[in-house]
Amino acid sequence: MTTTITVAPRVELGMAAAEAALALLPTGGALEVGTPVFTVPQDLPAGQAVCARFSGATQGEVAVVVGQDLVDALRQSPLGELDLAKAVQPALEAAARKLGPVVLEPALATEPEVGLGALANRGEPVFVPLLEDGAVRAVLALVAAPWPAPAAARSTGNAKARFDLLHDVEMSVTAELGRTRMTVRELLSLAPGAVVELDRAAGSPVDLLVNGRLVARGEVVVIDENFGIRVTEILSPGGERQ
Repeated sequence: MTTTITVAPRVELGMAAAEAALALLPTGGALEVGTPVFTVPQDLPAGQAVCARFSGATQGEVAVVVGQDLVDALRQSPLGELDLAKAVQPALEAAARKLGPVVLEPALATEPEVGLGALANRGEPVFVPLLEDGAVRAVLALVAAPWPAPAAARSTGNAKARFDLLHDVEMSVTAELGRTRMTVRELLSLAPGAVVELDRAAGSPVDLLVNGRLVARGEVVVIDENFGIRVTEILSPGGERQ
């Protein structure tokens, strides 16, 4: 009976987390989700592990082992060395959210054996290989205590209680003036005095984002000697005005 309760959610949630991470994981080729296992795989790709703990509806840790090709590409970027942990963090966040409303701590890079070994010691983990032509190119690892029921079987009646757990969690709030897209060539040609045109007309409201998600819009104000935002619109989760 214990095996049925413990293993089934780990398999289903592990595969769902791997699919979510794969959509945001920077890879050089098309990967597919392999069969989950419950011990650290022996054929780990040479590279680095990026690990992050989370808390909220449940608590635990998520990690991904990426190949040395990605590590080298970020290290040798024409824009200068890029941080591996920051590059992989969105994929880890997407994976952890498959367990419910959780908040992820900043990710850290380490050696694969060290990172996955520490994760395995935290409870009952699941390891999902990410394959290319049958070869393991990356591994998604996840552990939670307790393991929640898969989303399809999870009752929505406890949603408020789950969110109550997050009331005192600090969130990253960002005001965004606008965005644009540039080629690497254009980025490398930037110099002091260059003007970058954004996708927002002058006088347009700025976006207020919480952990990267748009929640409100407002106008820029000055408070003493600091900038601030006067909120003019609150947006629903679907991006609609309230």
